[in-house]
Amino acid sequence: MIADLNTEQILATDFCFGSQHDFQLFKQNRFIVAKQICILADAGYQGLTSLHSNSQTPAKKSKLHPLSAAQKVSNRKLSKKRILIENIIRKLKIFRILSKRYRNRRKCFGLRFNLIVAIYNLELKS
Repeated sequence: MIADLNTEQILATDFCFGSQHDFQLFKQNRFIVAKQICILADAGYQGLTSLHSNSQTPAKKSKLHPLSAAQKVSNRKLSKKRILIENIIRKLKIFRILSKRYRNRRKCFGLRFNLIVAIYNLELKS
């Protein structure tokens, strides 16, 4: 899901059949994002900077290399920006079809999700 932080509007969605990581889906579909747009992603998108130079992901610690104080401050600043995206996801999960296990036909999920996104975007305008 791609959303605009200023308007909180959802701009694009994408799906796949079966379980697939979000970053793998992003790489396969090659969303065209302008270079001046900054992408804020979570820790699962490590390596995004090689695809899009103007992107930010939090630093991850490892067993042998703990995070420095500067990295922790940077991660906190990034999470304060990303909280808007998490709030958008929370608002979408009010619809039970997205918060529970989807048990209907897989072909209809994309259509239903896009309808929910359209309802969400329409609520923002009013």
